[in-house]
Amino acid sequence: MIKGFPFFLLVSVLLFSGSAVKADNLRGTGDLGVVIERASGSVLIVDQSERARIGRVEGLGDLSHASVVFSPDQRFAYVFGRDGGLNKVDILAQSLVDRVVQSGNAIGGAISDDGRLVAVSNYEPGGVRVFDAETLEMVADIPTGSKTIGLVDAPGHRFAFTLWDDGETWIADFSGGRTPEITKVTGIGENPYDALITSDGRHYIAGLFGEDGLTALDLWDSKPAPRRILQGYGRGEEPLPVYKMPHLEGWALAGERFVLPAVGRHEVLWVDARTLEEAGRTKTHGQPVFAVARPDGRQVWVNFAHPDNDTLQIIDTPSGEVVHSFKPGPAILHMEFTPRGHEIWVSIRDAGRVDIYDTRSFEKLGEIAADTPSGIFFTARAHRTGL
Repeated sequence: MIKGFPFFLLVSVLLFSGSAVKADNLRGTGDLGVVIERASGSVLIVDQSERARIGRVEGLGDLSHASVVFSPDQRFAYVFGRDGGLNKVDILAQSLVDRVVQSGNAIGGAISDDGRLVAVSNYEPGGVRVFDAETLEMVADIPTGSKTIGLVDAPGHRFAFTLWDDGETWIADFSGGRTPEITKVTGIGENPYDALITSDGRHYIAGLFGEDGLTALDLWDSKPAPRRILQGYGRGEEPLPVYKMPHLEGWALAGERFVLPAVGRHEVLWVDARTLEEAGRTKTHGQPVFAVARPDGRQVWVNFAHPDNDTLQIIDTPSGEVVHSFKPGPAILHMEFTPRGHEIWVSIRDAGRVDIYDTRSFEKLGEIAADTPSGIFFTARAHRTGL
Protein backbone atom coordinates (compact mmCIF):
# COMPACT_ATOMS: atom_id res chain seq x y z
CA MET A 1 0.00 0.00 0.00
CA ILE A 2 1.20 3.47 -0.83
CA LYS A 3 1.98 5.35 2.37
CA GLY A 4 -0.78 7.81 3.25
CA PHE A 5 -3.08 6.51 0.47
CA PRO A 6 -6.23 4.72 1.72
CA PHE A 7 -6.53 1.12 0.54
CA PHE A 8 -10.11 1.43 -0.76
CA LEU A 9 -9.12 4.39 -2.94
CA LEU A 10 -6.20 2.45 -4.36
CA VAL A 11 -8.49 -0.46 -5.26
CA SER A 12 -10.95 1.94 -6.89
CA VAL A 13 -8.21 3.52 -9.01
CA LEU A 14 -6.95 0.11 -10.14
CA LEU A 15 -10.47 -1.09 -11.03
CA PHE A 16 -11.22 2.13 -12.90
CA SER A 17 -7.95 1.93 -14.81
CA GLY A 18 -8.65 -1.65 -15.83
CA SER A 19 -12.12 -0.73 -17.07
CA ALA A 20 -10.73 2.17 -19.06
CA VAL A 21 -8.29 -0.12 -20.85
CA LYS A 22 -11.01 -2.64 -21.70
CA ALA A 23 -13.37 0.11 -22.87
CA ASP A 24 -11.08 0.77 -25.83
CA ASN A 25 -12.31 -2.52 -27.30
CA LEU A 26 -16.00 -1.92 -26.68
CA ARG A 27 -18.57 -0.69 -29.18
CA GLY A 28 -22.15 0.44 -28.71
CA THR A 29 -24.95 -0.92 -30.87
CA GLY A 30 -27.07 2.19 -31.39
CA ASP A 31 -25.03 3.31 -34.39
CA LEU A 32 -25.10 -0.03 -36.19
CA GLY A 33 -27.30 -1.80 -38.69
CA VAL A 34 -27.42 -4.64 -41.21
CA VAL A 35 -27.73 -4.76 -44.98
CA ILE A 36 -29.20 -7.84 -46.64
CA GLU A 37 -27.07 -9.35 -49.42
CA ARG A 38 -29.87 -11.25 -51.07
CA ALA A 39 -28.03 -13.41 -53.60
CA SER A 40 -25.31 -14.68 -51.26
CA GLY A 41 -27.38 -15.36 -48.15
CA SER A 42 -25.34 -12.97 -46.05
CA VAL A 43 -25.69 -9.69 -44.18
CA LEU A 44 -23.29 -6.79 -43.87
CA ILE A 45 -22.90 -5.15 -40.49
CA VAL A 46 -22.55 -1.39 -40.99
CA ASP A 47 -21.71 1.66 -38.89
CA GLN A 48 -23.73 4.81 -39.57
CA SER A 49 -21.19 7.33 -38.27
CA GLU A 50 -18.30 5.74 -40.11
CA ARG A 51 -20.48 5.21 -43.21
CA ALA A 52 -18.74 1.88 -43.53
CA ARG A 53 -19.17 -1.87 -43.43
CA ILE A 54 -17.51 -3.38 -40.39
CA GLY A 55 -18.29 -7.06 -40.89
CA ARG A 56 -20.17 -9.76 -42.75
CA VAL A 57 -22.12 -12.78 -41.52
CA GLU A 58 -22.74 -15.64 -43.97
CA GLY A 59 -24.83 -18.81 -44.08
CA LEU A 60 -28.30 -17.29 -43.62
CA GLY A 61 -30.04 -19.17 -46.43
CA ASP A 62 -32.39 -17.73 -49.04
CA LEU A 63 -32.65 -13.97 -48.44
CA SER A 64 -34.45 -13.11 -51.67
CA HIS A 65 -37.29 -11.65 -49.59
CA ALA A 66 -35.79 -10.98 -46.17
CA SER A 67 -36.69 -8.79 -43.23
CA VAL A 68 -35.09 -8.06 -39.85
CA VAL A 69 -36.10 -7.18 -36.29
CA PHE A 70 -33.83 -6.39 -33.34
CA SER A 71 -33.65 -7.38 -29.69
CA PRO A 72 -34.39 -4.56 -27.19
CA ASP A 73 -30.68 -4.20 -26.35
CA GLN A 74 -29.97 -3.86 -30.10
CA ARG A 75 -27.34 -6.58 -29.98
CA PHE A 76 -29.15 -9.35 -31.86
CA ALA A 77 -30.70 -9.19 -35.31
CA TYR A 78 -33.37 -11.77 -36.17
CA VAL A 79 -33.27 -12.29 -39.94
CA PHE A 80 -36.27 -13.93 -41.62
CA GLY A 81 -35.52 -15.71 -44.90
CA ARG A 82 -37.72 -16.79 -47.77
CA ASP A 83 -36.74 -20.43 -47.20
CA GLY A 84 -38.42 -20.44 -43.77
CA GLY A 85 -35.14 -19.73 -42.01
CA LEU A 86 -35.11 -17.84 -38.71
CA ASN A 87 -31.56 -16.59 -38.11
CA LYS A 88 -30.21 -15.02 -34.93
CA VAL A 89 -27.18 -12.82 -35.62
CA ASP A 90 -24.92 -11.33 -32.94
CA ILE A 91 -24.11 -7.89 -34.32
CA LEU A 92 -21.24 -7.23 -31.91
CA ALA A 93 -19.58 -10.63 -32.31
CA GLN A 94 -20.39 -10.57 -36.05
CA SER A 95 -21.52 -14.18 -35.93
CA LEU A 96 -24.52 -16.41 -36.60
CA VAL A 97 -25.71 -17.54 -33.16
CA ASP A 98 -28.39 -19.96 -34.34
CA ARG A 99 -30.47 -20.86 -37.38
CA VAL A 100 -33.81 -22.67 -37.47
CA VAL A 101 -35.57 -23.63 -40.70
CA GLN A 102 -39.12 -23.55 -39.35
CA SER A 103 -41.19 -23.79 -42.55
CA GLY A 104 -40.96 -24.24 -46.30
CA ASN A 105 -41.67 -20.63 -47.26
CA ALA A 106 -41.79 -17.61 -44.94
CA ILE A 107 -42.71 -13.98 -45.53
CA GLY A 108 -41.41 -12.06 -42.51
CA GLY A 109 -41.60 -11.80 -38.76
CA ALA A 110 -41.93 -9.69 -35.64
CA ILE A 111 -40.63 -9.47 -32.09
CA SER A 112 -42.86 -8.97 -29.06
CA ASP A 113 -42.85 -5.66 -27.20
CA ASP A 114 -40.90 -7.21 -24.31
CA GLY A 115 -38.38 -8.79 -26.68
CA ARG A 116 -38.95 -12.34 -25.42
CA LEU A 117 -40.84 -13.84 -28.34
CA VAL A 118 -40.10 -13.88 -32.07
CA ALA A 119 -42.92 -14.77 -34.48
CA VAL A 120 -42.63 -15.88 -38.11
CA SER A 121 -45.32 -15.59 -40.79
CA ASN A 122 -45.49 -18.48 -43.25
CA TYR A 123 -46.78 -19.16 -46.75
CA GLU A 124 -46.01 -22.88 -46.58
CA PRO A 125 -47.52 -24.52 -44.59
CA GLY A 126 -49.21 -21.26 -43.61
CA GLY A 127 -49.86 -20.01 -40.12
CA VAL A 128 -47.56 -18.37 -37.59
CA ARG A 129 -44.91 -19.98 -35.42
CA VAL A 130 -43.56 -18.30 -32.31
CA PHE A 131 -40.12 -18.85 -30.77
CA ASP A 132 -38.22 -18.03 -27.61
CA ALA A 133 -35.97 -15.12 -28.55
CA GLU A 134 -33.11 -16.42 -26.41
CA THR A 135 -33.02 -20.07 -27.47
CA LEU A 136 -35.07 -20.13 -30.72
CA GLU A 137 -37.09 -22.97 -29.20
CA MET A 138 -40.63 -23.02 -30.64
CA VAL A 139 -43.19 -22.12 -27.99
CA ALA A 140 -46.38 -21.84 -30.08
CA ASP A 141 -47.66 -23.06 -33.44
CA ILE A 142 -50.72 -21.21 -34.77
CA PRO A 143 -52.09 -23.00 -37.87
CA THR A 144 -54.44 -20.95 -40.05
CA GLY A 145 -55.04 -23.04 -43.17
CA SER A 146 -53.97 -19.99 -45.19
CA LYS A 147 -50.95 -18.00 -46.25
CA THR A 148 -50.33 -15.37 -43.61
CA ILE A 149 -49.17 -11.84 -44.29
CA GLY A 150 -48.81 -8.54 -42.44
CA LEU A 151 -47.41 -9.97 -39.18
CA VAL A 152 -46.65 -7.17 -36.68
CA ASP A 153 -46.09 -6.76 -32.97
CA ALA A 154 -48.81 -4.95 -31.03
CA PRO A 155 -48.74 -3.52 -27.50
CA GLY A 156 -49.65 -5.89 -24.69
CA HIS A 157 -47.56 -8.90 -25.77
CA ARG A 158 -49.68 -9.39 -28.89
CA PHE A 159 -49.08 -10.22 -32.53
CA ALA A 160 -51.50 -9.35 -35.35
CA PHE A 161 -51.51 -11.00 -38.77
CA THR A 162 -53.84 -11.48 -41.73
CA LEU A 163 -54.91 -14.44 -43.87
CA TRP A 164 -54.51 -14.04 -47.64
CA ASP A 165 -56.91 -16.84 -48.54
CA ASP A 166 -59.67 -16.18 -46.01
CA GLY A 167 -59.68 -12.40 -45.61
CA GLU A 168 -59.39 -12.52 -41.82
CA THR A 169 -57.13 -10.84 -39.27
CA TRP A 170 -56.08 -12.79 -36.18
CA ILE A 171 -54.73 -11.28 -32.96
CA ALA A 172 -52.61 -13.60 -30.81
CA ASP A 173 -52.42 -12.40 -27.20
CA PHE A 174 -49.49 -13.80 -25.19
CA SER A 175 -50.04 -11.65 -22.10
CA GLY A 176 -51.30 -14.69 -20.16
CA GLY A 177 -48.33 -16.92 -20.96
CA ARG A 178 -47.08 -18.96 -23.89
CA THR A 179 -50.45 -20.34 -24.90
CA PRO A 180 -51.97 -17.47 -26.87
CA GLU A 181 -55.57 -16.29 -26.75
CA ILE A 182 -56.69 -15.88 -30.37
CA THR A 183 -59.16 -13.24 -31.56
CA LYS A 184 -60.40 -13.69 -35.14
CA VAL A 185 -61.79 -10.73 -37.09
CA THR A 186 -63.62 -11.67 -40.29
CA GLY A 187 -64.65 -9.51 -43.24
CA ILE A 188 -61.27 -7.91 -43.86
CA GLY A 189 -61.64 -8.14 -47.65
CA GLU A 190 -60.48 -10.08 -50.68
CA ASN A 191 -56.84 -11.18 -50.79
CA PRO A 192 -55.14 -8.88 -48.28
CA TYR A 193 -51.53 -8.69 -49.48
CA ASP A 194 -49.73 -6.73 -46.74
CA ALA A 195 -50.49 -4.88 -43.54
CA LEU A 196 -49.00 -2.47 -41.03
CA ILE A 197 -49.56 -1.08 -37.58
CA THR A 198 -49.35 2.63 -36.84
CA SER A 199 -46.50 3.73 -34.57
CA ASP A 200 -48.84 4.28 -31.61
CA GLY A 201 -49.95 0.66 -31.86
CA ARG A 202 -53.58 1.61 -32.36
CA HIS A 203 -54.52 1.06 -36.01
CA TYR A 204 -53.79 -2.15 -37.90
CA ILE A 205 -54.36 -1.62 -41.61
CA ALA A 206 -54.44 -4.28 -44.33
CA GLY A 207 -54.06 -3.53 -48.02
CA LEU A 208 -56.32 -5.46 -50.38
CA PHE A 209 -55.16 -6.91 -53.69
CA GLY A 210 -58.58 -8.23 -54.69
CA GLU A 211 -60.41 -4.98 -53.92
CA ASP A 212 -59.85 -1.28 -54.42
CA GLY A 213 -59.14 -0.08 -50.89
CA LEU A 214 -57.83 -0.99 -47.44
CA THR A 215 -59.30 -2.20 -44.16
CA ALA A 216 -58.49 -0.77 -40.72
CA LEU A 217 -58.89 -2.23 -37.23
CA ASP A 218 -58.81 -0.16 -34.03
CA LEU A 219 -56.79 -2.29 -31.61
CA TRP A 220 -57.80 -0.05 -28.71
CA ASP A 221 -61.31 -1.41 -29.11
CA SER A 222 -62.09 -4.49 -26.98
CA LYS A 223 -63.82 -5.98 -30.03
CA PRO A 224 -62.09 -4.62 -33.14
CA ALA A 225 -64.36 -4.40 -36.18
CA PRO A 226 -63.22 -3.96 -39.81
CA ARG A 227 -63.57 -0.49 -41.29
CA ARG A 228 -63.02 0.09 -45.01
CA ILE A 229 -60.90 3.11 -45.85
CA LEU A 230 -59.91 4.67 -49.19
CA GLN A 231 -62.56 2.47 -50.75
CA GLY A 232 -62.62 2.88 -54.52
CA TYR A 233 -59.61 5.21 -54.62
CA GLY A 234 -58.92 4.04 -58.18
CA ARG A 235 -62.52 4.13 -59.33
CA GLY A 236 -63.01 5.44 -62.84
CA GLU A 237 -59.42 4.75 -63.87
CA GLU A 238 -58.00 1.83 -65.82
CA PRO A 239 -55.63 0.01 -63.46
CA LEU A 240 -52.07 -0.51 -64.67
CA PRO A 241 -50.28 -3.86 -64.61
CA VAL A 242 -48.73 -4.36 -61.17
CA TYR A 243 -45.04 -5.14 -61.63
CA LYS A 244 -44.23 -5.24 -57.91
CA MET A 245 -46.58 -5.01 -54.97
CA PRO A 246 -45.99 -1.90 -52.85
CA HIS A 247 -44.90 -2.42 -49.27
CA LEU A 248 -47.20 -0.98 -46.66
CA GLU A 249 -44.24 -0.70 -44.31
CA GLY A 250 -43.71 2.45 -46.33
CA TRP A 251 -46.95 3.88 -44.87
CA ALA A 252 -45.61 6.59 -42.62
CA LEU A 253 -46.76 9.63 -40.68
CA ALA A 254 -45.69 12.86 -42.34
CA GLY A 255 -46.96 15.81 -40.35
CA GLU A 256 -50.70 15.33 -39.79
CA ARG A 257 -51.10 12.93 -42.71
CA PHE A 258 -50.10 9.42 -43.58
CA VAL A 259 -48.65 8.70 -47.01
CA LEU A 260 -48.83 5.37 -48.76
CA PRO A 261 -48.08 3.97 -52.22
CA ALA A 262 -51.12 3.31 -54.42
CA VAL A 263 -51.46 -0.15 -55.96
CA GLY A 264 -51.18 -0.09 -59.77
CA ARG A 265 -51.04 3.74 -59.88
CA HIS A 266 -48.38 6.34 -60.58
CA GLU A 267 -49.17 8.17 -57.37
CA VAL A 268 -49.02 8.20 -53.61
CA LEU A 269 -52.06 8.78 -51.44
CA TRP A 270 -52.30 11.17 -48.48
CA VAL A 271 -54.53 10.14 -45.59
CA ASP A 272 -55.72 12.26 -42.66
CA ALA A 273 -54.17 10.70 -39.55
CA ARG A 274 -57.24 11.44 -37.41
CA THR A 275 -60.07 10.36 -39.69
CA LEU A 276 -58.23 7.89 -41.99
CA GLU A 277 -59.92 9.59 -44.94
CA GLU A 278 -58.17 10.54 -48.18
CA ALA A 279 -56.56 13.97 -48.02
CA GLY A 280 -54.86 14.24 -51.41
CA ARG A 281 -52.67 12.59 -54.03
CA THR A 282 -49.28 13.23 -55.58
CA LYS A 283 -48.41 12.07 -59.10
CA THR A 284 -45.15 10.17 -59.26
CA HIS A 285 -42.61 8.98 -61.82
CA GLY A 286 -43.81 5.35 -61.71
CA GLN A 287 -45.56 2.78 -59.54
CA PRO A 288 -44.28 3.41 -56.00
CA VAL A 289 -42.99 0.52 -53.91
CA PHE A 290 -41.86 2.34 -50.75
CA ALA A 291 -43.02 5.81 -49.74
CA VAL A 292 -40.92 6.52 -46.64
CA ALA A 293 -41.23 9.63 -44.49
CA ARG A 294 -38.16 11.25 -42.99
CA PRO A 295 -38.33 10.93 -39.18
CA ASP A 296 -39.34 14.59 -38.78
CA GLY A 297 -42.09 14.11 -41.40
CA ARG A 298 -40.93 16.96 -43.63
CA GLN A 299 -40.03 14.81 -46.65
CA VAL A 300 -41.22 11.59 -48.27
CA TRP A 301 -38.77 9.57 -50.38
CA VAL A 302 -40.27 7.26 -53.00
CA ASN A 303 -38.80 4.43 -55.07
CA PHE A 304 -40.50 2.57 -57.89
CA ALA A 305 -41.22 -0.78 -59.51
CA HIS A 306 -39.61 -1.97 -62.75
CA PRO A 307 -39.05 -0.45 -65.29
CA ASP A 308 -38.69 2.81 -63.33
CA ASN A 309 -36.66 1.38 -60.47
CA ASP A 310 -33.56 3.46 -61.20
CA THR A 311 -35.26 6.62 -59.91
CA LEU A 312 -35.91 8.29 -56.56
CA GLN A 313 -38.30 11.16 -55.96
CA ILE A 314 -38.57 13.40 -52.90
CA ILE A 315 -41.93 14.92 -51.97
CA ASP A 316 -42.24 18.01 -49.80
CA THR A 317 -44.87 17.19 -47.16
CA PRO A 318 -46.45 20.65 -46.65
CA SER A 319 -47.03 21.23 -50.37
CA GLY A 320 -47.39 17.61 -51.48
CA GLU A 321 -45.17 18.43 -54.47
CA VAL A 322 -42.21 16.52 -55.89
CA VAL A 323 -39.22 18.75 -55.19
CA HIS A 324 -36.35 16.57 -56.38
CA SER A 325 -35.81 13.58 -58.69
CA PHE A 326 -32.61 11.74 -59.53
CA LYS A 327 -31.33 8.38 -60.76
CA PRO A 328 -28.82 6.79 -58.37
CA GLY A 329 -28.59 3.52 -60.30
CA PRO A 330 -30.33 0.34 -61.47
CA ALA A 331 -32.76 -1.54 -59.20
CA ILE A 332 -33.23 0.64 -56.13
CA LEU A 333 -34.79 -1.78 -53.63
CA HIS A 334 -34.86 -0.13 -50.22
CA MET A 335 -34.23 3.05 -48.22
CA GLU A 336 -33.46 3.60 -44.55
CA PHE A 337 -33.13 6.92 -42.73
CA THR A 338 -30.68 7.44 -39.91
CA PRO A 339 -32.70 7.77 -36.67
CA ARG A 340 -32.92 11.57 -36.78
CA GLY A 341 -33.18 11.75 -40.55
CA HIS A 342 -30.06 13.71 -41.48
CA GLU A 343 -28.99 10.97 -43.91
CA ILE A 344 -30.65 8.24 -45.96
CA TRP A 345 -29.07 4.97 -47.10
CA VAL A 346 -30.23 3.54 -50.43
CA SER A 347 -29.63 -0.02 -51.70
CA ILE A 348 -28.91 -0.26 -55.43
CA ARG A 349 -29.02 -3.97 -56.18
CA ASP A 350 -27.72 -4.11 -59.74
CA ALA A 351 -24.87 -1.68 -59.07
CA GLY A 352 -23.71 -3.70 -56.07
CA ARG A 353 -23.61 -0.84 -53.61
CA VAL A 354 -25.38 1.18 -50.94
CA ASP A 355 -25.41 4.96 -51.45
CA ILE A 356 -25.59 7.49 -48.61
CA TYR A 357 -27.18 10.93 -49.12
CA ASP A 358 -27.67 14.11 -47.15
CA THR A 359 -31.44 14.54 -46.92
CA ARG A 360 -31.38 18.34 -47.15
CA SER A 361 -28.81 19.03 -49.88
CA PHE A 362 -29.28 15.62 -51.61
CA GLU A 363 -25.50 15.46 -51.85
CA LYS A 364 -24.01 11.99 -52.04
CA LEU A 365 -21.84 11.46 -48.95
CA GLY A 366 -20.49 7.99 -49.52
CA GLU A 367 -21.07 4.47 -50.76
CA ILE A 368 -20.52 0.93 -49.54
CA ALA A 369 -19.87 -2.07 -51.76
CA ALA A 370 -22.38 -4.90 -51.24
CA ASP A 371 -23.35 -8.10 -53.02
CA THR A 372 -26.85 -7.55 -54.48
CA PRO A 373 -28.04 -5.43 -51.53
CA SER A 374 -31.72 -5.15 -50.66
CA GLY A 375 -33.11 -4.35 -47.20
CA ILE A 376 -31.30 -1.91 -44.92
CA PHE A 377 -32.15 -2.04 -41.22
CA PHE A 378 -30.75 0.16 -38.43
CA THR A 379 -30.90 -0.92 -34.79
CA ALA A 380 -33.06 2.10 -33.85
CA ARG A 381 -35.95 -0.03 -35.13
CA ALA A 382 -35.68 -2.01 -31.88
CA HIS A 383 -37.64 0.73 -30.12
CA ARG A 384 -40.38 1.31 -32.69
CA THR A 385 -43.69 -0.57 -32.77
CA GLY A 386 -44.28 -2.51 -35.96
CA LEU A 387 -40.65 -2.46 -37.11
